[in-house]
Amino acid sequence: MSIRSATQRMPSLHRGRPAPPGWVRKYRLAAVAADLGCGFLAGAAAFAVRFGDITPYVVPYVVLSLVLPLVWAGMVGLNRAYEARLVGVGPEEFRRISQCGFLLTAGVAIAAYVTKTELARGYVVVALPLMTVLTLTCRYGLRRRLHRLRAAGRCMRRVVAVGHGPSVADLVGKFRREPYHGMHVVGACLPRHGAAEEVRGVPVLGDFSDVPLAVVQARADTVAVLACPELDGTALRRLAWRLERTHTDLVVAPALMEVAGPRTTIRPVAGLPLLHVEHPELSGVRRLLKNLFDRTGAAAALAVLAPVLVALAVAVRATSPGPALFRQTRVGRDGAEFTILKLRTMRVDAERHRVDLVSDLDGVLFKIRDDPRVTPLGAWLRRFSLDELPQLVNVLTGDMSLVGPRPPLPEEVACYGDDVRRRLVVRPGMTGLWQVNGRCDLSWEESVRLDLRYVENWSLTLDLQILWKTWSAVARGWGAY
Repeated sequence: MSIRSATQRMPSLHRGRPAPPGWVRKYRLAAVAADLGCGFLAGAAAFAVRFGDITPYVVPYVVLSLVLPLVWAGMVGLNRAYEARLVGVGPEEFRRISQCGFLLTAGVAIAAYVTKTELARGYVVVALPLMTVLTLTCRYGLRRRLHRLRAAGRCMRRVVAVGHGPSVADLVGKFRREPYHGMHVVGACLPRHGAAEEVRGVPVLGDFSDVPLAVVQARADTVAVLACPELDGTALRRLAWRLERTHTDLVVAPALMEVAGPRTTIRPVAGLPLLHVEHPELSGVRRLLKNLFDRTGAAAALAVLAPVLVALAVAVRATSPGPALFRQTRVGRDGAEFTILKLRTMRVDAERHRVDLVSDLDGVLFKIRDDPRVTPLGAWLRRFSLDELPQLVNVLTGDMSLVGPRPPLPEEVACYGDDVRRRLVVRPGMTGLWQVNGRCDLSWEESVRLDLRYVENWSLTLDLQILWKTWSAVARGWGAY
């Protein structure tokens, strides 16, 4: 369908807000049903724990247990935790549910105190926290299911990308690498129509003035505007007004695409909404907390995994000649070199044969599939990252962190540019964004981008999220060789 024919359909789109896609409606219905079920289970569990049997004295609590699910779902709805824009991506959905649990608990306590109502504390202590935890667990399960569907190409938002060709191509690549975001670029609008017919397989549907028409032609529900000088504040405001007629979602990608939300705040100054960007906190109390977290976690893990490490070391010695541990010089924080420890996964003469395998096409990061130097046991150890367990000793001694950028070799660091050296301002990690986003399948450029994103946005919460995701990444064994 051409742009010209699309204009004939525009008036029909002004008749009120269209219904959300079918998969969004199903997800929201499932979320409501899950919240109601969690409220009922939490009420029933609290009643059973606190009272056990039904007597005239506890009839009000029976009624409360039946009403609790409705109150809970209503409160979650009032806090806008069922909004379509929260579906599938980001922690905002979980944050709002946690907020509802806290507010409901505080509200019940305050109401009971003000009205002098005798309320069984055991019932409240069990019901409300349990309801919150069950709801968060169910939402996590729903999200995981949605991510699996999106990996299969279903339940996606149809996006028209607006910007310059290289920026659009970069956005298309990111969405294809990370389908769980649910964004499928179906069309593009470039500054000059006709400059290109497609961008990375995505058809160019017009220039910036054709965006609303391109939305109709591509049957899109979202427009993603990338940073470009042509779309200043006035032009972007006018575009938002035009998209408002078709109720198309508008998302704007700022130039600071690798800066996470906690570091950005919008501050109105002289009538202008200015985006204030905080500097990353890489020293002081936060570094001390990270160091304490790393060493405590490493000590606990070593205490638990010591028998496993001994068994694996014996297996390495028994299946191939040579030592159980492999030692190699790596570069840590501020360029300081240290000796990394790993279970040996290659033949003892592996480094001598490396020159026969390296080619000019490998770039800075040398990784190949089916490396002939890897032993059979070593391949299994690498698949599940068991060879990296001795690095817990490096974490305990302060050379590494549990989470951080990939520990580079000295020859890799020698090839670094000024931007890439930014990776060295924090300790390297046993795991990181590179581990949970593809591992060895990542290109050098993508590995650097993820490491820099971590450095710029580090927080203890981010570390916990990466550690949680590491388990599933290691269990699947994808990208490990």
